[in-house]
Amino acid sequence: MARRGEVAAITLKDRAALDGMRRAGALVAETLALLRERCLPGVTTAELNRLADEHITARGGVPSFLGYPGPTPYPASICASLNEVVLHGIPGPRALRDGDIISLDVGAILDGWHGDAAITVPVGAVSADAARLIRDTEDALRAGIAAARAGNRLADIAAAVQRSARRAGRGIVEGFTGHGIGREMHEPPSVPNYVVPGAGSGPVLRAGMTLTIEPMLTAGSGETVILDDGWTAVTADGSLAAHVEHTIAIAAHGPALVLTRRQAAGGRRQ
Repeated sequence: MARRGEVAAITLKDRAALDGMRRAGALVAETLALLRERCLPGVTTAELNRLADEHITARGGVPSFLGYPGPTPYPASICASLNEVVLHGIPGPRALRDGDIISLDVGAILDGWHGDAAITVPVGAVSADAARLIRDTEDALRAGIAAARAGNRLADIAAAVQRSARRAGRGIVEGFTGHGIGREMHEPPSVPNYVVPGAGSGPVLRAGMTLTIEPMLTAGSGETVILDDGWTAVTADGSLAAHVEHTIAIAAHGPALVLTRRQAAGGRRQ
């Protein structure tokens, strides 16, 4: 789940905290894997929401998004954003159709720690343009994660995402950002997907920082409009949008740790 703005100071997580966040992240990854398999024509977004809620609670977790404060308390356990919906789409009776793309954003709290991740999934046979948009957004996420190294600055993540998106010719949604995460769903710093003019390079990335990186790219303009429900953000020009996200931790040396990557059979990470 993306945010605008931030609160308080950046907190660094120790090994015990990171272990807790790994467990929360694994629960999020499991839930997204289940949802991906159910993204079939005829399945409603309300059914996807129910599946996620049941899985998270059965594993001893709490859905992070349900009741989250905003214009009104968020009314569902996941965000399910179809086609021109960028993010914060509220699940309901809409059935998936062949050719749709859907962003699924899941947050879970486990033992007081938060995990947060998103995927964009093709439903049935999608257009080549839609499939390419998903790939381009995933590429931008990988670029951002690669830049998330101790000693770099926050703006290096933003610049990496921006370069990847611009190279692919994609619009970048600027009104929402990634964020710090830990005991709270949204902690500082904000993690934009583009270099903010005049904002400086931001804080130095340090071991123990935990962040979400979440590119939101479009096939057209990056401008968005918020619908009357106060949550749902759609592209202003009606173009397709994709949204992907991982929770990461800055490591003392080497690449960031991806805390919401799926654990496959045999211990292999996906």
